[in-house]
Amino acid sequence: MGLAVWGMDEAGPYQAIPQPGVHWQPIGRPARYPHEHVRHGIAKMLTLFHPASGQVRVKGVTSCPNVILHAWLEAELLAILDALPTPIVLLPEDENRAAWERWQAGLTVKPTLCDELPPLRMLLVMDNLAGHLTACFVVWLFKHGIMPLYTPLSGSWLNMTESIQRIVAGRALAGQTPANSAELIEWLEATARAWNADPTPFEWGGKRQLRRRRAYLRRHPLGGSGACTRRPIRRRLRFTEQWRHSGQVTH
Repeated sequence: MGLAVWGMDEAGPYQAIPQPGVHWQPIGRPARYPHEHVRHGIAKMLTLFHPASGQVRVKGVTSCPNVILHAWLEAELLAILDALPTPIVLLPEDENRAAWERWQAGLTVKPTLCDELPPLRMLLVMDNLAGHLTACFVVWLFKHGIMPLYTPLSGSWLNMTESIQRIVAGRALAGQTPANSAELIEWLEATARAWNADPTPFEWGGKRQLRRRRAYLRRHPLGGSGACTRRPIRRRLRFTEQWRHSGQVTH
């Protein structure tokens, strides 16, 4: 429908302690961690992810109250909207409202729409934390043509955002020993910039689904059990069908 779909999530906290991961060590001299359990600060990662292009926007913070989160989101969303094409066809007011309401069908959390709505331009998938339901933030989204879609954790589109967070955090921190929160933030944001230099789009299904589909087509399911066979099982004819084929049954 020509709408941009972005996912938003917060990851962390990540601690400034030795992180598990693969090390290049001489044989017989494995990597050793310090015995002191000292924390040198934490960092969280604010994330906006566009699955269709693979682009990710990351901001490292030491804490994310609504004041910080909403300010960052509004600035990033405005930059994204400025890069989107301007709607050419303007719908009548009733059809425009119906287009907004259509995306709320089936949702458990349905924010009340404003009386005046601009053309819908973006879908923003978020979890249903209390900070994302703040009235002033939701109204700001509506006024800029953004429909917030709240989904449970690890659900559907939000899971894609969580996946890119695991990729970025793993590349940035695995096997490293950050000294403080500033290093954590620097490494997370640098890794996101490197990812955006050659992003990988996320798609539903992909090669794994195609392999499963081909494998399923090579099998013949058996009713009721969930099992399957490599070749079709010849059906036994019923008694009346046997007589019909033999020509001894007349109508």
